[in-house]
Amino acid sequence: ERLHERVIGQDEAVKAAARAIRRSRVGLKDLDRPIASLFFSGPTGVGKTELTKALAAAIFGSEEAMIRLDMSEFMEPHTVSKLVGSPPGYVGYDEGGQLTEAVRRKPYTVVLFDEIEKAHPDVFNILLQLLEDGRLTDSKGRTVSFKNTLIIFTS
Repeated sequence: ERLHERVIGQDEAVKAAARAIRRSRVGLKDLDRPIASLFFSGPTGVGKTELTKALAAAIFGSEEAMIRLDMSEFMEPHTVSKLVGSPPGYVGYDEGGQLTEAVRRKPYTVVLFDEIEKAHPDVFNILLQLLEDGRLTDSKGRTVSFKNTLIIFTS
């Protein structure tokens, strides 16, 4: 009901998202995988991001429990390293990846891949591993678990 209060006119999307969350809460999911992975599509202004914020608030207690990645910044093959970190010897190695470092520091969060259709195909290999295994290994060899995250893609 809290979701319906925040997102107007998207009853089916809200119900589907709520069902996915409930399935995970009652144990009908692989314990090592993310809470759920959802795909929201539609024109600008229909409530995709608002539903994502509402889910973050409902599940994790705050809209701030969200990591937003603008996939238009991941259009080139080399940008995959921005997600998991640069290899040893490259500029930015000490910083870690935008995705892995953020989830390592804040494991209970919603991860929003905004405008996923703009990402380079190489990015999808990383995302496939994240969705199947529920974890990624960063450039420093640390395994980051995504089992307490909600993954959302928008288009």
